[in-house]
Amino acid sequence: MWEYEPRTFTLETDRDGNPAQAFTPDFYLPAYDVFIEITTLNQKLVTKKNRKARRLRELHAEVQIKVLYQRDYLHLLVKYGLEPPEQLGDLAGVKPQPLDLRPEPSDADASEAESA
Repeated sequence: MWEYEPRTFTLETDRDGNPAQAFTPDFYLPAYDVFIEITTLNQKLVTKKNRKARRLRELHAEVQIKVLYQRDYLHLLVKYGLEPPEQLGDLAGVKPQPLDLRPEPSDADASEAESA
């Protein structure tokens, strides 16, 4: 089961406390307690979405977010027979990795791991 854009997170507010920047991840998977953001378009949007996901982690450490990229999306389409393998183009020869829904470690997690 999944939910489509169930929640919007405020990332920045103006002087009056009104949202100035927000982020609405594409999906929420309750069974994994993780939000999913899918980015399949140009690099400018990928960079912007990565920045928003990173900011979300900074502000809401309890929220788990995973960004899926075009290659992840295409591999899923091929895996489940929704697209022929040639749809992968340059990725056709690349063996797909299992989809890991565990959230990416936050900067705080990385710092703790280094100091341990």
